Amino acid sequence: MAELRITAQNRDEFGKGAARRLRREAKVPAVLYGHGIDPVHLSLPGHDMMLALKNSNALLTIVMTSGVQLALAKAVQRDPIRGFLEHVDLLAVRRGEKVTVDVRVHLEGEPQLDTLVNQELTTLSLEAEATNIPESVTVSIAGLGVGDSVSAADVGLPQGTSLVTEPDHTVVSILAVPTAEQLEAELAEAEAEAGIEHEPAEAEAAAEEESAEGERAGTGDQSADAGSGSRSESGEQ
Repeated sequence: MAELRITAQNRDEFGKGAARRLRREAKVPAVLYGHGIDPVHLSLPGHDMMLALKNSNALLTIVMTSGVQLALAKAVQRDPIRGFLEHVDLLAVRRGEKVTVDVRVHLEGEPQLDTLVNQELTTLSLEAEATNIPESVTVSIAGLGVGDSVSAADVGLPQGTSLVTEPDHTVVSILAVPTAEQLEAELAEAEAEAGIEHEPAEAEAAAEEESAEGERAGTGDQSADAGSGSRSESGEQ
């Protein structure tokens, strides 16, 4: 797993105003806690932290004026629109210590034709050494057919890790591709539950308009025939 070095500065200003000033300086407010130590309030270099957090469960070496501490990012707050880091909670860890982390599930292979892959879990909770956390676990779906599934207990785990997620929890299942009729029925049911009402369908409206035009055309033809007959009678006389 990646082990990244981050140089931090202690901070003694708190609150929204202080946090905004830090972010304007391209820094991220953070707090380091764990192992019974008093929380340490820090400011971290924003760019370095953005790069570090691209690595899943990256082990961070936090360099402070008081010393060096290994840590994991326990909670990360981001701006919902622009995505920049707003705050980071760091959990202090020790080498050899066991920690519980969420590890990404990577699907590999292709199922049988005319099937849908329903991934119910995108991560698995595992217990692993803080210095040896896997970035992901791989689940093979190659050749699986309708009705097949893989549970958490079926997933092969890296050496030194153990499963925390409930073993019988389904990770991925294979479904049949729905028919057009099933999709239409599901859509109609969803719209009914949402109280959505439709105007007459365009096709029905077009058919009604076509019928009306036909009636008008028929009336016009009858009038023309009547006029033609009157002229013929007059000519014969």
